[in-house]
Amino acid sequence: MLALVVLTAAFYLLTIKYRSYFKGSTPLTKKQASIFITAMLSLYIIKGSPLDLLGHIMFSAHMTQMAILYLVIPPLFITAFPAWVWRELFKFRLIEKPFSFFTKPLIALLVFNVFFSFYHIPFIFDFVKMNMWYHGLYTVFLFITAIFMWWPVVNNLETNKELSGLQKVGYIFGNGILLTPACALIIFTKHPLYDTFTDPAAWSQAMTLCVPASALANLGLSGPELLNWLPLLEDQQLGGVLMKIIQEIVYGSMLGYIFFDWYKKENQKSSEETANLYEPREGQVYTPGSISK
Repeated sequence: MLALVVLTAAFYLLTIKYRSYFKGSTPLTKKQASIFITAMLSLYIIKGSPLDLLGHIMFSAHMTQMAILYLVIPPLFITAFPAWVWRELFKFRLIEKPFSFFTKPLIALLVFNVFFSFYHIPFIFDFVKMNMWYHGLYTVFLFITAIFMWWPVVNNLETNKELSGLQKVGYIFGNGILLTPACALIIFTKHPLYDTFTDPAAWSQAMTLCVPASALANLGLSGPELLNWLPLLEDQQLGGVLMKIIQEIVYGSMLGYIFFDWYKKENQKSSEETANLYEPREGQVYTPGSISK
């Protein structure tokens, strides 16, 4: 909570109080301010509330976390920052160069989905979940790759718009297809995959990421099944289903937004071209049925 409060205060100081120190800066809009607050509250609910603890007990809660953390929060985070903040950030070559490379549509698409799928391979998942540092690093890494993945679709920099409206539609469809194998593995398997949700020793070690080991010992818990109201396999399958449903809702909403925004711009462009076509040039007078100089 303290970290997010500090980040929120820094955001408003930068975009409001100290904005005048940056050339070409523009005022923070109410929409951007609201989106940033929404992103921070969502991040706190996902990582700071009891939902984070529940994510170590129920696989379905864990997958809900993953879906919101990587599919909902990154586009909010990108659109909340005014364009001038991104331009100032990209003045640093150590940031601009890798960001420019990893946000190329094909690379961004593959990097996020490949590492997201790798994370859910059982031996990788269990290894990461049982170590605080690996778990933290992989979570941050996946969040950064999610920023890269969403950037070609939602960034508001005119110089970084590599995709047309129709290409964005194809990009979103590609994301949905690449995320499907990981969800299918989880949904259609016939047995529980992850030791950190089934094996008492592995589960206890994973739980120490958010609960002191002494507290767990005093509770005398034998495993997650005592705290999970669903059979382990059904909980795992529910997690895969929830991930797919949230993905479809987010991607479907984004497709609708992209399509209508593209349609609106195409209509506006067509209207402007028509107006320019019939606009009298200097020295010309348009009359019905004829043009005379």
